[in-house]
Amino acid sequence: MIGRREGLAEMRLLAIEDEPELGVLLRTALERGGFAVDLAANLAEARDFLAVVGYDAAILDRALPDGDGIALLREIRRSDTSLPILILTARDGPEDRVLGLDSGADDYLVKPFHMPELVARLRALLRRPNAALGITLTLGNLALDTVGRHIRINAQDVSFTPRETSMLEILLRQQGSVVVREIMEQRLYSLDRELGSNALEVLVHRLRRRLQEAGATPVIHTIRGVGYLMAEPA
Repeated sequence: MIGRREGLAEMRLLAIEDEPELGVLLRTALERGGFAVDLAANLAEARDFLAVVGYDAAILDRALPDGDGIALLREIRRSDTSLPILILTARDGPEDRVLGLDSGADDYLVKPFHMPELVARLRALLRRPNAALGITLTLGNLALDTVGRHIRINAQDVSFTPRETSMLEILLRQQGSVVVREIMEQRLYSLDRELGSNALEVLVHRLRRRLQEAGATPVIHTIRGVGYLMAEPA
């Protein structure tokens, strides 16, 4: 299992859920919350994803077509003790909760549930010591609250789209260093989303323009053939 990438965001989640409608709702809510989401419909797909992607957290259903999610949870814990895992299931008996938590889950949420609570629980898991989610990132006159997803420039609130905010977070976490294009694409777009050849360039151009219009001092530099770098002017 590939390790999680330190210092990079947007947060990358794996959601393992076999109900198609719920899966779509999960992805939509989580992407609005600033996460990139890969959706697996069964244990086999989940294992394939985990073999090639380093995730920051996972949401795991139990009743899956090819087995109980607890089996996958135990597999993950044998090789990765730190990956935050939240069980999302209709099994609400006390013995089910105990089994899930004792098997290595960090949290347990019962269906039906409220999407804002799910997002809040994930953010709480990611704010734990040594987890992936920081609090506030700053550079020059720019500040990003990674929990509330609020951006301030010259101490004034500025509105950005979720994807613009996520790209800004990636750049701020790596400020002064180049973020390789392939890594940025991986963090911003899930594996099963088709990505236009110039989608990343369009997003960078839009974010750069928005920052300039708002009076931000940090500058996004394009390192041709490599990626992007955010820094204060020399």
